Amino acid sequence: MPASIFNGVISFGLVSVPITVLSATEDHSVRFRRIHTADNGLVRNRYWCEQEDREVTFGEIGRGYELPDGRVIPVTDEELRALPLPTARAIELIAFIPAAAVDPLRIGAGYYLQPQGAVAAKPYLVLRHALERASRVAVARFAWHGRERLGLLRVRGDAIALHGLLWPDEIRDPAAVVPPPVQLDEDEIDEAVALIEAMTRDDLTGPEFADHYTEALHTVIEAKQEDRQPPEVPAPASRPGQLVDLMAALQESVSKARAARGETDVSEALAKPAKKGPSPRASSRTAGRPGGRRGTPTR
Repeated sequence: MPASIFNGVISFGLVSVPITVLSATEDHSVRFRRIHTADNGLVRNRYWCEQEDREVTFGEIGRGYELPDGRVIPVTDEELRALPLPTARAIELIAFIPAAAVDPLRIGAGYYLQPQGAVAAKPYLVLRHALERASRVAVARFAWHGRERLGLLRVRGDAIALHGLLWPDEIRDPAAVVPPPVQLDEDEIDEAVALIEAMTRDDLTGPEFADHYTEALHTVIEAKQEDRQPPEVPAPASRPGQLVDLMAALQESVSKARAARGETDVSEALAKPAKKGPSPRASSRTAGRPGGRRGTPTR
């Protein structure tokens, strides 16, 4: 397991569970270094003090808050550790809610909470089983890295996982990206639902969910390391022609998705004529706010 990120307690009413926080994820991205392209020499960052006009080491660097008038207020690590917060060394559970009530946009990085020793094992397992039996997740408050945060505790296997939660004011209002109202055809919506059903999976296992970009990048690096020519980019799959009719595009997508799952014969499915124009069941409702003016029909 990775190194400990945080040591403290889960504060659950009058119960305290000593825990260690461990990262639940790992980054397998390929890391690049900046180089001088003329000779492949490494290019390094330098820490420069504007006051003394000289380079400083990392150990000489601290934190400071800059005021509007340009003055800087230094804040030490000791002062941050001594903040008058009850959550400074505790993950305080403040509410329990259904998992579906959490906006996925607010969910951040994941961690595992590990009980510290045999004494902590029993209250840890009591909390885990209680969360599972109640079908709830716990909302917590804690302070890490110079700021107070909200968190989400949930059961994952036999362990308790912790996710950081963004504060409500850290989520932007989506109103600016909502499209203008347009006339919708119920048959097109039904066909889109059929495509969703045809592409539905029980889990995220399978070659579709592999990191092909990192695999291809390793292939290029290995080829250059061995003075070989990197493999050529595969030609894109040929397509019969660009579909400009939404219903035709949906029907062809459904047929291909079902054929990929062995549910129908693709040639028979593609031979089915696509519906042109609005159907008798075309809906008069518009996308957007209730009472919105009907916009330009879908082409």
